[in-house]
Amino acid sequence: MSNSCLECNDPIKGRADKKFCSDTCRNAYNNKFNKDTTNYMRKVNRVLRKNRLILTRLNPKGKSKTTRKTLLENGFEFEYYTNTYTTKAGKIYYFCYEQGLLPLENDFYALVVRQEYNN
Repeated sequence: MSNSCLECNDPIKGRADKKFCSDTCRNAYNNKFNKDTTNYMRKVNRVLRKNRLILTRLNPKGKSKTTRKTLLENGFEFEYYTNTYTTKAGKIYYFCYEQGLLPLENDFYALVVRQEYNN
């Protein structure tokens, strides 16, 4: 095993399995390593957080209805969700973390909170 820092090549003091001489070098190395996917992931995570916040605001009691127009006016992006849940009847709920929505007729949506995620 090398005794030099993976980032700056300075000698490492301390444990034999240590890879970096400091937290600064560790962070710099990992930032370079993850640079390619970071911007895309940052964008997706920002949209998911925003969608969750919108659903939380529109559904303060854990169960309500809203319209597609209201969701769009608040900036909701329907293409972004974390997972789906299909009922035995074939209805598909779209979840953004624990906040979910179920498409209904006439551009209405049922908003729900998945309680098992809150435990």
